[in-house]
Amino acid sequence: MVMSNPRDPRYDILFEPIKIGPVTAPNRFYQVPHCNGMGRMFPDSMIEMRGMKAEGGWGIVTTEQCDFHPTGDVQPFTETRMWDDADLPYLSAMVDAVHAHGALAGIELVHNGQDSGCLYSREVPIGPEHRPVTWHQHPIQARAMSRSDIRDYRRWHRKAVLRARQAGFDMVVVYAGHDGTVPSHFLSRKSNQRSDEYGGSLENRLRLYRELIEETKDAIGDTMAVVARFAVDEMMGKDGLEWAGEGKEAIEMLAELPDMWDVNVSDWENDSMTSRFAQEGYQEEYISFVKSVTSKPVSAVGRYTSPDTMVSAIRRGLVDIIGAARPSIADPFLPNKIKQGRPEDIRECIGCNICAAWNNLSAPSRCTQNPTMGEEWRKKWHPEKIAPKESDATILIVGAGPAGLEAALGLGQRGYQVTLAEARSETGGRVTRESRLPELNEWARVRDYRLGQIKRRPNVEIYLESELNVDQILEFGADHVALATGAIWRNDGVGRNIRFPVPGCSALTPDDIMDGKRPATSGSAVTIYDDDHYYMGSVIAELLVSEGYRVTLATQGLCVASWTEYTLEQRHIEKRLLESGVQILTRQELTEVGSDELWLTNTLTQEVSRHEGSVVSVTARLPRDELFGGLKGKIPVRRIGDCFGPSIIAAAVYEGHRYAREFDTEIDPDGVPFNRTGYQLQH
Repeated sequence: MVMSNPRDPRYDILFEPIKIGPVTAPNRFYQVPHCNGMGRMFPDSMIEMRGMKAEGGWGIVTTEQCDFHPTGDVQPFTETRMWDDADLPYLSAMVDAVHAHGALAGIELVHNGQDSGCLYSREVPIGPEHRPVTWHQHPIQARAMSRSDIRDYRRWHRKAVLRARQAGFDMVVVYAGHDGTVPSHFLSRKSNQRSDEYGGSLENRLRLYRELIEETKDAIGDTMAVVARFAVDEMMGKDGLEWAGEGKEAIEMLAELPDMWDVNVSDWENDSMTSRFAQEGYQEEYISFVKSVTSKPVSAVGRYTSPDTMVSAIRRGLVDIIGAARPSIADPFLPNKIKQGRPEDIRECIGCNICAAWNNLSAPSRCTQNPTMGEEWRKKWHPEKIAPKESDATILIVGAGPAGLEAALGLGQRGYQVTLAEARSETGGRVTRESRLPELNEWARVRDYRLGQIKRRPNVEIYLESELNVDQILEFGADHVALATGAIWRNDGVGRNIRFPVPGCSALTPDDIMDGKRPATSGSAVTIYDDDHYYMGSVIAELLVSEGYRVTLATQGLCVASWTEYTLEQRHIEKRLLESGVQILTRQELTEVGSDELWLTNTLTQEVSRHEGSVVSVTARLPRDELFGGLKGKIPVRRIGDCFGPSIIAAAVYEGHRYAREFDTEIDPDGVPFNRTGYQLQH
């Protein structure tokens, strides 16, 4: 009996094998190099995470950046490292994990040059010029590389290439992107004003990159593919590399040299813009010329999650291979779901950059959509598999926000009978409400994915407009109760820095704004006091200024939304606010609120200033856990998500998933709840 292909034939092109130099990728899905906060520090987690991508159908799976010499030490960032043969075992294990599922394994060799603080190695950083180290404003300078230093650097790179071959990799990525590597620093006019053969003209500034590609190909012959990862635009206008100018000329000069081109824009915050600032496929205008100047396969990223958009990019002659980092994190099984004819099951990336934030915090990456990210080895969580139920227990979940929906989905997949009761007339909780704020519409995917999956499960029932009290919950008769009732924003000014209620403060909150309440008539003055430092204060400011209010955003921080530096969007946020006319006041503490006025105190000078208008307080949240006290001791009950500890949406999803995974499992309250990488001391 011949089985029909369940895949939509429109997507067949995505699964065509593609030759890349001496190797052949099984399909057109390329998990581009992406940092993940695991690397050399948590290698078991990194290995299992990469292997999961291969199991999910990604035809090419690459490492994050792999620094190859002590002068390129990026401590405290937890990337991979290949300084000598001692680093080969865990890298070889990653190769084996990827090969086990028929995918190609790639390695991205990197020396971060003037971005390297060398905090661990204590070596002096190197670069094209005598320049201060750029990352974190370390009081350290990179020294200018002499011709001898350049020869040393090229030798180190060649040795790393040979080690990569020894480890079993199929592809090596020669990296000149994101304004973060020695080749990209030599290429950039703002970092390279040398007067020798490595400076001045584009040909000279490109010389080192050409040499690295040529020497890499010479070192590995026809045994590995060589990928040029290259930023064609620095997004600086005429002061930097532009795709229509030197970016294009550079690729024309090297067009046939590598086996594949992986093109993007610089720097990382432009390459990985959040959905608040860029839509799917947003890099196409910058890379559209590449295939016209080279016969080699071309890949590019753009947070592609839709198979239709992927096919369109190939059919229109923009790319041959779909590159992805964040979509592969949100759903490691994205390719297989398309292949199996079920694209509706894809967990689409929402572009929030929580994955980048955790890496930038030197911690294992997390994902709002995929709660198993980083837990593949630590907790043995598979993104597509979950253990069947262990009892016939019934569960009532109160609250259908991100935690409640995820818990209901996981329990439903296990086979339990689940009832989900939501007080409002719609599901999604804070996700639904926040997705209606300016440019956060893609965040609704957190709700939509889970709701779509739940609706196909007859053992999960959802009841809207069903606000329950303690007696009604007990009367319902479920065996277990999970409270996912969320949290509310405080209105008294208490937050990260202010520890006691502000005199006179009974401000509007983000909850009020999302419920449709407004400070006063349009055109009046409003001060948003932001002691949260994430996205909410700036989004509320955008909303109110668009409605005609005269908006001031005051914060104790040194800049607006300071935590979003980790999500790579702080500068985008501040620029948009300034362009929209929002006044920004930093180092300000809210000290008193009157009927139509407020007072701010400069935290440095203690100068007090009076401002007219009303206040929106974006400070801290309180869990809505009132039901817990009445249920505790009467029925097995657990608080999950913001009801247990207010945090980001990714944390709420994770706690909902954790509840589903751990249900009916005995957990040692004194034990470490995950596996840890072991270390053998060297004496």
